[in-house]
Amino acid sequence: MISLSLRKPYVLNKTVKILQKPWIKRTGLPAATRGIHVDSPPIIPTLTTSYAHGTSSTSLLHTTIAESLLRTVERFPDREAMAFLQDGVRKTFAQFQHDVDKLAAGLLATGLNKGDRLGMWGPNTYEWMLFQFATAKAGIILVALNPAYQLQEVEFVLHKVGCKAVACPTQFKTQKFCNILQQICPEIEASSPMDIRSARLPDLRTVIVLDSRQPGMLHMDDVMQAGSSQYVQQLQDLQKKISSDDPINIQFTSGTTGYPKGATLSHHNIVNNAYFVGKRTGYTWRPHTRICLPVPMYHCFGSVGGGLCMAIHGVSLVFPSQGYDGRANLAAMESERCTFIYGTPTMYVDMINQPDFAKFDLSSVKTGIMAGSPCPPELVRQVFSVMGIKEITVGYGTTENSPVTFCASPTDNMERKSETVGFIMDHVEAKIVNPSTGEVVPLGTTGEIMIRGYCVMLEYWNDKEKTMECIGKDGWYKTGDIGSMDGYSYCRIQGRIKDMIIRGGENIYPAEIEQFLHTHPKVKEVQVVGVRDARMGEEVCACVILAEGQDCTVEDIKAFCKDKIAHFKIPRYVLFETSFPLTMTGKIQKYKLSEVAEEKLGLKKEK
Repeated sequence: MISLSLRKPYVLNKTVKILQKPWIKRTGLPAATRGIHVDSPPIIPTLTTSYAHGTSSTSLLHTTIAESLLRTVERFPDREAMAFLQDGVRKTFAQFQHDVDKLAAGLLATGLNKGDRLGMWGPNTYEWMLFQFATAKAGIILVALNPAYQLQEVEFVLHKVGCKAVACPTQFKTQKFCNILQQICPEIEASSPMDIRSARLPDLRTVIVLDSRQPGMLHMDDVMQAGSSQYVQQLQDLQKKISSDDPINIQFTSGTTGYPKGATLSHHNIVNNAYFVGKRTGYTWRPHTRICLPVPMYHCFGSVGGGLCMAIHGVSLVFPSQGYDGRANLAAMESERCTFIYGTPTMYVDMINQPDFAKFDLSSVKTGIMAGSPCPPELVRQVFSVMGIKEITVGYGTTENSPVTFCASPTDNMERKSETVGFIMDHVEAKIVNPSTGEVVPLGTTGEIMIRGYCVMLEYWNDKEKTMECIGKDGWYKTGDIGSMDGYSYCRIQGRIKDMIIRGGENIYPAEIEQFLHTHPKVKEVQVVGVRDARMGEEVCACVILAEGQDCTVEDIKAFCKDKIAHFKIPRYVLFETSFPLTMTGKIQKYKLSEVAEEKLGLKKEK
């Protein structure tokens, strides 16, 4: 008997004798093909087209960053939250919460208010973590500044988002932060520390120096002591007004083809991403995870995958050094008995190639994440076999997506771990479309990856035009990445649309050739780019960095390719390099590499 009290009408399909919901008919897709359950790795290929919705038995979280941290502090007050080995700083969760509350009240005392922007400019230090959580508690939007920014870049970013305050050390290595700020704003020296008036940065009022006293600037200690009972009460009252939908973090994209754009993320964006990444990688069931964290905090990989996973899951973070140091990572994993390691592909290459790699005991390291740029399958296999990290996983995402949208499971087989970027994340939609028509392509077909869901950023700060270019009215975000999806929602990345090489009408994806050349025993790193050709339009050029002490010729590389990849994919040109041009976030600038290659090959631009 069919009840007539159903909230939505059901109709009986007389042909197949099943109940149907009429709104399913409108989509043209049966329910099973539109969603795939991702509490565990999918074992049934339910997708029938390149669209996936990661359904989950766990609801999205509706909490702010401050609430998330407080819950974990209550659970693990005496657990070590973080260790900064270079600086000798260790803090339990309770100690960290105490410092966060002091700094948050102090920031309010300096005149900062909910919604104001504070630029955090420096390497991986305890103060970076402190500012990340203190600004969130005070409702102040943290702007993550790359410590490598030079004068023009930092001026552009601070002006773009209207930073009212900047926090930085005096200098790091050769980078003199205070000196650069003084060059941009010579008025600082004669200003009152909380009332800077600058012609070039009209919104800037305060500079907080972490480690020294400078004219016209506040010292970190001053801010920590400024939070009197009045501001403590103000901070407490503010908690009722802070919403999980508020913007709280601005992450600047690397700007490979122009000025960087400020991806604006809410509490809801990054709290949920950190929660579900932790759930996928096992933080919810592993007894006590200790993460070796060499990735920078100014990047989503560090601030969300590191800082927020710590706050939400109660994992402990180990920072081997302020700036990247491959050997220090190995030493930290051994001495701190880390169980987890984060890194970009380049970082793993660097660790494996350390001259004294074999002397380090990495037996405690069970798993890790490789992400941040395309991950060559051969490198994933090396991390498994050489480093002994059996549960290594690969993740994929973009800053604009908070960042992770696909991630493998630690229990996935080696083929899935090395050849794909994992399966769709919880509560995320993804589709692969024909870039020309926008139509969803069949399973296994290459197209542009598009993402929709809680993870999509609010906007590019103060840039409506750029925001509308990448987020449609329907909420779909265009990643600009090329990939394909299988029936289980596992995704393979082919590269960037703009990096695709069109040779005589053939579409060639550099990542495919790069992955193959990574299997050459003498190749350490390789990038494939297109160079101009009068007859074919473009030709394939492989730029190779050889392993230390190895010799190789152009003929060796071409012979290695013969009969193993399609003839039109075999590089016409091979150049041996010692380094690649990088963005501020360490991503390879392929357009610059292509220009360098054309210059070396004598391929003049047409006038």
